[in-house]
Amino acid sequence: MDDANPHEQALHAARALILADLAARDVADPGVVSLVETSVTHRRWWVREWPQGAEYVTGLIAQDVQDALLERHGRWPLCPVCDTGDPHALEIEPELGPDPRWVCHKAGVVVAPVGGLT
Repeated sequence: MDDANPHEQALHAARALILADLAARDVADPGVVSLVETSVTHRRWWVREWPQGAEYVTGLIAQDVQDALLERHGRWPLCPVCDTGDPHALEIEPELGPDPRWVCHKAGVVVAPVGGLT
């Protein structure tokens, strides 16, 4: 594995951002970290096949982890903006694009960039 490769750098950066969000919300246990590693492994193939998509890999890994957590733990990350009604998860926006961010579609606000949850 070549850590100087820009695609590997994008994957490592994405991993760090997702782990920061998981830690900020106290869900970064070993099993969850494993979900991140699984997604990084799958997206490594994807970014090799479509190198121009390297700038999208952070959002894709965040979505992968969010989907995997839904099956294991429930919705994540829960919206910190809405304090009434049913708890709901933030969504990644753009779904496929650079500079992904966590958004509450119910309130119509950007909560944080991926890696910036508190």
